[in-house]
Amino acid sequence: MESLPIVTSSTKSPAKPSAIRSLEDAVSRCQMLGMRLSRQRRYILELLWTDQEHLSARSIYDRLNQQGKEIGHTSVYQNLEALSDQGIIECIDRADGRLYGNISEAHSHVNCLDTQQILDVNVEIPIEILQKIEAETGIKITEYRIDFYGHRQVPVDR
Repeated sequence: MESLPIVTSSTKSPAKPSAIRSLEDAVSRCQMLGMRLSRQRRYILELLWTDQEHLSARSIYDRLNQQGKEIGHTSVYQNLEALSDQGIIECIDRADGRLYGNISEAHSHVNCLDTQQILDVNVEIPIEILQKIEAETGIKITEYRIDFYGHRQVPVDR
């Protein structure tokens, strides 16, 4: 079965910038957009790319301060909003608040109901299924995201 890959920035319109795949890409995107790369903004980006988890603003604040990187609550919230508004980081709205992650391009999530952990995964749906959905809806699918939910079965090294 032929499958359609998740569409990333590099396969969309040429006017769109390429996907952010590293801390360096995120920093470059900030600079390209004319965003000031303050010490606090850099701390947040470094933490998200180092830890590679989906974190709440409070967790980011706590972790940075535990590392001796003094940053205020307001600064954390303002920087997270600015970075997510510009598509540099991911923002996930959940019933219990927002979580932020380092991957901003289209991808899917596996949500562990035991630990509340969110794992990033790339899922490719066979083209036949996408074509069936397009035929039923009359909408050309350009990207997709799938959320999976489940319970941990065995410990997994990640």
